[in-house]
Amino acid sequence: MVAAPGENMRVNGDRLWDSLMDMAKIGPGIAGGNNRQTLTDSDAEGRSLFRTWCEDAGMTLGIDKMGTMFATRPGTDPDALPVYIGSHLDTQPTGGKYDGVLGVLAGLEVVRTMNDLGIKTRHPVVVTNWTNEEGARFAPAMLASGVFAGVHTLEYAYGRKDPEGKTFGDELKRIGWVGEEEVGARKMHAYFEYHIEQGPILEVENKQIGVVTHCQGLWWLEFTLTGREAHTGSTPMNMRVNAGLAMSRIVEMVQTVAMENQPGAVGGVGQVFFTPNSRNVLPGKVVFTVDIRSPDQAKLDGMRARIEAEAPAICEALGVGCAIEAIGHFAPVTFDPTLVSRVRGAAERLGYSHMNLISGAGHDACWTAKVAPTTMVMCPCVGGLSHNEAEEISREWATAGADVLFHAVVETAEIVA
Repeated sequence: MVAAPGENMRVNGDRLWDSLMDMAKIGPGIAGGNNRQTLTDSDAEGRSLFRTWCEDAGMTLGIDKMGTMFATRPGTDPDALPVYIGSHLDTQPTGGKYDGVLGVLAGLEVVRTMNDLGIKTRHPVVVTNWTNEEGARFAPAMLASGVFAGVHTLEYAYGRKDPEGKTFGDELKRIGWVGEEEVGARKMHAYFEYHIEQGPILEVENKQIGVVTHCQGLWWLEFTLTGREAHTGSTPMNMRVNAGLAMSRIVEMVQTVAMENQPGAVGGVGQVFFTPNSRNVLPGKVVFTVDIRSPDQAKLDGMRARIEAEAPAICEALGVGCAIEAIGHFAPVTFDPTLVSRVRGAAERLGYSHMNLISGAGHDACWTAKVAPTTMVMCPCVGGLSHNEAEEISREWATAGADVLFHAVVETAEIVA
């Protein structure tokens, strides 16, 4: 039986919080959050700070060809596969200070605490910063972990373009973070990811820890609607080919589809590009992304099929062209029962209130689960607000989750007496 660390072993919550605040100084937003989008100069600066902290903690850094960072604390058994802790340092354009960043820096705090307590483990422990988890600049989300898991090819990833037409491969090279490691060559004994919930359930239920058992699946469907640019004032209503109107009707249809699949389904549109995007010109082209999610694969695929069937009919009635491309997908995930039990056991030993949780958002853990035993730990966030500069957590919440992460990781890495 694998031994668990003693109940008195806790992380340094103040140190973790200070690290979060120091990282938040890089790529500041305009309303108290962060804009540290992937492969920007701010991303490069954040990576450099993380590298310095890892080296100060005695870890060695490896970087793969997707720019993902792997900081390793060695174990006592050279043949033992590492236990990985990971998340991401990139943010949304108007992102908060904790989404992703908490998981990476809590991983660093796990290692720092192991150093403080003189803990040796049989398995190495690796803290990971995955590249382009957000997908805000380069779709799809979780791109580097997707290549790692064999879901995407390296060539596909390098060819992804941002809204300005810059490619992922060129921008990775520009900021100087192309590594030499083959992506996916590393093997994992286990993978843990710590994250804010990005939803309101833990706060409403007054629980400190989310024991994540599943992650719901997702489809991102990118629509390109083609109408005819025309003056908004002088074009008669019955002579318009209005791509914006078609979009609005599709958005309403997506809402209806999601509501008719309750419970356990969501759908909506978060990104829209109008061309030419002028006040008095009807759009000639509209590009937008429909995001649908469910923990039920059949329900998820049924929603996609219905949306893809009804949208062209809506457009045809308005004389608008309609093209649909699936630009992001992952199936619902069931996390490893043994690791889930260790997270739950750690919360119980430490006296933290907890509950089972299904993650509503996608995470790199969704892809690592394809190649290694994986689970997640979650802490509450105020009002369930995320992907917003007003995103907020408490120091106590951050520390509680990091304590649970520490115990579950050290137990899995196997303490050496």
